[in-house]
Amino acid sequence: MFYFENINGKRILKSDFIKDVEAFFTTRDLCLCDKENDKNIEILNNREIISKHLKIDKNKFIYPEQTHSANIDIAIETRQDYPDCDALILTKKNLGIFLNFADCTPIILYDKIQNIGAIAHAGWRGTAQKIAPLTAQKLVENFNSKIENIIAIIGPAIGFCCYNVGQEVYEKLSKTVSNFEGLFEIRNGEIFVDLKEINKRQLEEIGIQKIDVCPYCTVHNNDLFYSYRNESGTGKRHSAVLRL
Repeated sequence: MFYFENINGKRILKSDFIKDVEAFFTTRDLCLCDKENDKNIEILNNREIISKHLKIDKNKFIYPEQTHSANIDIAIETRQDYPDCDALILTKKNLGIFLNFADCTPIILYDKIQNIGAIAHAGWRGTAQKIAPLTAQKLVENFNSKIENIIAIIGPAIGFCCYNVGQEVYEKLSKTVSNFEGLFEIRNGEIFVDLKEINKRQLEEIGIQKIDVCPYCTVHNNDLFYSYRNESGTGKRHSAVLRL
């Protein structure tokens, strides 16, 4: 179940599926990324607020340059630059990571046994490339995780209610799971798909069982979260944050 907490009076969204580490989604109250001006005072102040909350140095609060790829990298202490990367794995306790979203699907993965986690950015392109299960499988292959120990929380994203796509996107997404039933609808001649549930089903099909799906749609809940579609291509983003 998802619920709100506050950091310095600013709302964040958490899931009770992950309680042992700092794993949450920011709201409009705590914008950490603005594509139009990523070094403005508000952004820098908000990053400082989160860094202090996480009890890490602000220079160890790492984020990649997202490009709608299926590229997965590993956060390391001596590196700040992660170009062309849409999933970041975290293995170190003294680091924090965040990825940024405005309609695309944020997915936080966590293995309590190995104390390791990751964040994946799954827009339709990332979802079509199965970035979430690929990230989970990398935890298994590279860091001794077991699929049955991985928890996933799927954060605020554009909902089934609002996400209409063209035929090409529909066809690509429909091929990513063995059973696409219930994940699309035709309404007034338009195709709507459920991006959050597609990612959930992809994770279920590789054996992940504990998955919490956020009910918030970024279009309908635009007062809480940013929406690229609903705000004419806004450069501002809400974020998924993880610290072990």
